[in-house]
Order: sequence, then C-alpha cells, then structure tokens
Amino acid sequence: MDLQTMRREYGLGSLHREQLLSEPLKQFEKWMQQAVESDALSDPTAMTLATVNAQQIPSQRVVLLKAYDHQGFRFYTNKNSQKGQDISANAQTALHFAWLPLERQVSIIGKAVPLDDEDNDRYFHSRPKESQVAALASQQSRPVESRDVLESHYQSLLKEYENTEVPRPRQWGGYCVEPQQFEFWQGGQHRLHDRYLYSKDGANWRITRLQP
Repeated sequence: MDLQTMRREYGLGSLHREQLLSEPLKQFEKWMQQAVESDALSDPTAMTLATVNAQQIPSQRVVLLKAYDHQGFRFYTNKNSQKGQDISANAQTALHFAWLPLERQVSIIGKAVPLDDEDNDRYFHSRPKESQVAALASQQSRPVESRDVLESHYQSLLKEYENTEVPRPRQWGGYCVEPQQFEFWQGGQHRLHDRYLYSKDGANWRITRLQP
C-alpha cells in the first residue's frame, strides 16, 4: 500500500474574514447546525478530547458533545477513567471536531471544570435505562478478564434495577470545557486551507488568519 500517493483536492468551499461571526460560539453554532443537517455525517457531535496526565503524557479519545453555551462545552464520563484522572491532574484540554466530509475542522482549547451533582443527576437519568446500568457496570479504563465477565455483571445489574431507579455512580459525571481559543479550518485547493484563530482579548475575541 503506497500511502504517499493517496491524496485528494479540497474544493467544497472557502472561508473569508467577512463570513465570520464576531463571537466564536455563534460561528461554532452555525457550523454545528450545518453539520447536523448534513447527510454526510453520522456523528456530528463526536469530538476528540485530548488530555495530558501528571507525567506530561498526552492521550486522546472520542467523546460526544452533549451541550454547549456561553460557559463552554459539556461531556460526561466515568471520572475514574484515564481522561478523568488526567483532568484531575491537569485541567487544560483540547477538543477537536473533524467534519471531514464537509472539509471542515474546529479545534478548541480550554479548561475542563467539573459539573455539579444536580447537572450530573439530571443528565444521567435522562439516558436510556440500559445506558445507566452500563455506566454502573463498567469500571472504565480498568482491565477486565473477558467480555463475558462484563456482560454477566451488566445483566445482573439490569435485572436488579428492572423495576427501580438506577443510582448514578458517584464517580460518573460531566465536565464543562471553558474555551480559551477556537480555530476554524476550511479545506482549500492545493492545500491552501483557510484557517482562523479566535483568541481572548479582554472581554472580546481577536480573529487572526493563520497560514495553512
């Protein structure tokens, strides 16, 4: 397989300064809406979450964006997982949306702040019961002997809570990534991509075009 010869041109669109909204959250909302409405994307809310642990070793994984507003971008997880432990040691994180069929990417750098119990409970109990039980059954990121062991534990809990409310595990909850920087990327012909950086300038945002 010759990977060096695999290439394609980007030509779906371009991005110019006058097209950008002054607030990065509004620009993100515009692009997210277009991503959701596109038939080309099966998981528009999927985002790569990058963290760094106490030993300065980075890691990344895909999580789902569950809400966003002027405060930041929310996702939920088991806080005893690797990502949870990383965030506990170093709250600086990066989010990345790769909407490649639209030839677009959005990168966000920010600080992950834990959500409160009320928010965590509300979202946890809005999930399908099967997903609630799965969160209770899984000690995320820890070794397990086999799939059968995990399935057996899950089925046992599913039966136990068949007719009662599933308690939210204390280690399960969400984070709000408070954005400090946004980058919007639109693929361009001949690799002359359009890139714009939003960075904090006091109470406002400064927009800078970046070279591709």
